[in-house]
Amino acid sequence: MSNNSFVTPDGKEIGRAQAVQAAACRLALRTDFNPVLIKPEGDRRAQLVVNGEVYGQLTAKDFGRVRRECFPSVQEAFARLSQEFDLVILEGAGSPAEINLREQDIVNMRMAQEAKAPVLLVADIDRGGAFASLVGTVTLLTPEERRHVQGFLINKFRGEEELLTPGIRAVEAMMGISCLGVVHHWGDLQVPQEDSVGWDGWVSRRQDRADALMIGVADVPCISNFTDFESLRREPDVQLVRLSEGTDQPLDALIFPGTKNTVEALRFIKARGLDQVARRVLAGGGTVIGLCGGFQVLGKKILDPEAVESKTSEMEGLGLLDVATSFAANKITVGVSGVHLETGSPVEGYEVHMGRTNLGAGAVPLLEVQTTGESDKRKDGAASGDGRVLGTYVHGLFDAPSFRRLFLNRLRAARGWSSLEPMPESSLDQELDRLADFVARHIDLAAVDAIVERGVKAVTRDG
Repeated sequence: MSNNSFVTPDGKEIGRAQAVQAAACRLALRTDFNPVLIKPEGDRRAQLVVNGEVYGQLTAKDFGRVRRECFPSVQEAFARLSQEFDLVILEGAGSPAEINLREQDIVNMRMAQEAKAPVLLVADIDRGGAFASLVGTVTLLTPEERRHVQGFLINKFRGEEELLTPGIRAVEAMMGISCLGVVHHWGDLQVPQEDSVGWDGWVSRRQDRADALMIGVADVPCISNFTDFESLRREPDVQLVRLSEGTDQPLDALIFPGTKNTVEALRFIKARGLDQVARRVLAGGGTVIGLCGGFQVLGKKILDPEAVESKTSEMEGLGLLDVATSFAANKITVGVSGVHLETGSPVEGYEVHMGRTNLGAGAVPLLEVQTTGESDKRKDGAASGDGRVLGTYVHGLFDAPSFRRLFLNRLRAARGWSSLEPMPESSLDQELDRLADFVARHIDLAAVDAIVERGVKAVTRDG
């Protein structure tokens, strides 16, 4: 369950976490890595994506539909992977001890039993209650489920391990399984965050330099792909400010991010006064940019006659860009590369959206892109006549170092500050290697290998 998604080479949609895990394994993306993706559109409604394509809407009262209709797709995906690979790692979602959802479960202990797989429990001690969570989880499992649990790990620990040891020993005795490691909290982790848990705990590092740019990010409902801002967050002259309501704080730019529910996001923006913040930013010489759903809210109208995203058939947008958006039943999921039309600066990313946006006479295209694997070029996004209101469907826009620095240097020029050069940065592969080395220092890999080996033998013996 996540609104952070990514696009496979064949134009299908999977969770961003699974895309990062595939990169860590140096494997091409495929929907078998994430056969069922649930994208929340509110507290009681979500979009259901099966095998990379929109399967329909899911409501909270009919959550059992997932098991009834989607479990065969999960079983088939696992069967294909288990035939191809020696080791398949199954990632749980939420807690394996959500006993109210046991009959609907297809991802935690249900799948462990299906695969005859050993299970490792991981407790996030940074959020508190780790020992209670571990013991409570094992207690609430059925005897059949409990036999799969072979060990546990503590994640995101801060402090001296010696102070943790008595608790670990007590929990080991209660549960009859061993702790395989304590992974320390790492503040310099530079891999894409998984989901809203990462966004909820997101705090930008404070900049103490006098020429720090202040860039606001609207904290809209059902925010999606907030990983779009991680590269900005790491820039030495950027201070990101998370905004959930109006503010008089001076901002050099305001970003409206992607959202899985554009209409609700637009209502939120107007109710919280974030639309007035955008107008103050522009009046002060700053820039406003919208990404995907944020692009849609900047326009004059949002039309949804087929109730694709909501029951509101028409709504007035913020009117900051001369564009109008209509929702369609077919989702666009493509990887793209191209250039910023004004400067020729290269960009690369992906699109995941139901909307189709048309430009009026008062807007010009922002980018020229082509879909991965195709040669035809097309225009994307829009810019106002003065170039200070921008919108695009391309996620990952700021990941391109030259475009990111171009954007930031224009903000600096508006302040009368000198330009900075793009900073050197490591690749995702290098960051994943750093993460692998870090984790390896804190866990008993030999014990994990032994558990894996026993699990493999058990599967072979049981047929």
